[in-house]
Amino acid sequence: MSEGLKVRRRWWLGGAVAVAAAAAGVGAYRHHRHGDDDAAAALWQLAFDTPQGGRLDMQSLRGRPLMLNFWATWCPPCIREMPALDRFYVDHRSRGWQVLGIAADNATAVREFLTRTPVAFPVALAGYEGIEWSRRLGNQSGGLPFTVVFDAAGDLVHRHMGESTYEQLASWAKAIS
Repeated sequence: MSEGLKVRRRWWLGGAVAVAAAAAGVGAYRHHRHGDDDAAAALWQLAFDTPQGGRLDMQSLRGRPLMLNFWATWCPPCIREMPALDRFYVDHRSRGWQVLGIAADNATAVREFLTRTPVAFPVALAGYEGIEWSRRLGNQSGGLPFTVVFDAAGDLVHRHMGESTYEQLASWAKAIS
């Protein structure tokens, strides 16, 4: 085999390895950036307890845009953003928007918090499992607060790790309306 042919083969082999590595990297990035696509579909099949003792069926929230906020009573940024979420809900519910707070907390702490700081939007209880669900939806750090937005078709269209402002929430709504 000629030296030129050997060099070309090495270049082709190197190129093939580079393409395979890039494809694997893109796949890992998409999973990291977008979370588990099956998790968004599975979320709609869940039902959560509520602080008042009832059950909230996620399927009942399909068909309209939904802002889902993972939070806890022991999380200072979660508490600080609660008024912005409540204001967003009050201002946008007439346009079909829903907000659901998923508390990664225990029922007693959430009931006590809501007594002191009532909100107009519904709250569901998920305990530690709420953090696991947020991870499956793309929250790789498992930190709180974590907000996801679903469009009216039930597709996850936005994720945000950390405290949100009213202006951010409104801009996300405007982007999918």
